[in-house]
Amino acid sequence: MKTYFLTVFEKDGTNIVDETFEAENDEKASEIGKQKLEEQGYDEMTHRCAAPEGHLVLFHR
Repeated sequence: MKTYFLTVFEKDGTNIVDETFEAENDEKASEIGKQKLEEQGYDEMTHRCAAPEGHLVLFHR
């Protein structure tokens, strides 16, 4: 399992969510990230999910 980093931003750049979660791979992390964003109502806000290696597995501007 790898630890992924989910971040959500306000339009002015203020960080409003910064959390971690574990997933088996990038594809699963993308699914989990999307689900968390939808549950919290942040799916239309600027967000990103980064892998421990630093690349993005999910991004919305």
